[in-house]
Amino acid sequence: MSWLVDLTDVSKVFSSGAKTVALDGVTLRIGGGEFTAVMGPSGSGKSTLLNLIAGLDRATSGSIVVDGVDLTRANETQLARYRRSRVGFVFQFFNLLSNLTVMENVLVPAELAGVPGAQARARAKELLKELGMAGLHGSYPSNLSGGQRQRVAIARALINRPALVLADEPTGALDSGSGEQVMALLDDLNQRGQTILLVTHDAKLAAAHGRRIVTLRDGRVEDDARIEPRRSSEPRELVRLGAEEA
Repeated sequence: MSWLVDLTDVSKVFSSGAKTVALDGVTLRIGGGEFTAVMGPSGSGKSTLLNLIAGLDRATSGSIVVDGVDLTRANETQLARYRRSRVGFVFQFFNLLSNLTVMENVLVPAELAGVPGAQARARAKELLKELGMAGLHGSYPSNLSGGQRQRVAIARALINRPALVLADEPTGALDSGSGEQVMALLDDLNQRGQTILLVTHDAKLAAAHGRRIVTLRDGRVEDDARIEPRRSSEPRELVRLGAEEA
């Protein structure tokens, strides 16, 4: 099987001051179209794992290949191209540029990737309409609710049609109602084929939305379970994955 995300025996050691092993021999494979939730307590290695898959940091050892790009061998120019075209980012605190309008924020990744202006704007309008933001193109982030800001962030993440969307605690700064709406949007994207990797400390959120839950503890994979869908009246069932299935 060809994996969209393929990590083999990946370790990350931070050596500034006291030596810290953030990831310790992690092997993880994710197929296209999966909705995978990575969870674990603070310090378990979730953010480090996300940063490595995003190409924002480099592994100390092991191999990371995402959408055919070997991140462990790529140079900085190749990593920048990878971040612009292969992955989309949804952050806890939105990371929108306050001096840019909704439309301008969404267009930033497309401009960095050199997408022609008319094509990028058409794509941005399409996304904002789908996300219920069609009438707010000229608004600034300060005039939006938290849920609306996260919708803009999702549109920005999708503008370049990335193979993988990385969502880092996307509901952490939202009230429960807005958080549910954002997760419903991510569910809908996944149903349409988008691969999503969600990082969260919230076990209920992971169980409600992930189709697979990977649990990290002390930098290692402690558990890896796929959730089997059941009838709506029944709870979803966890099925542990063997190494050959993961």
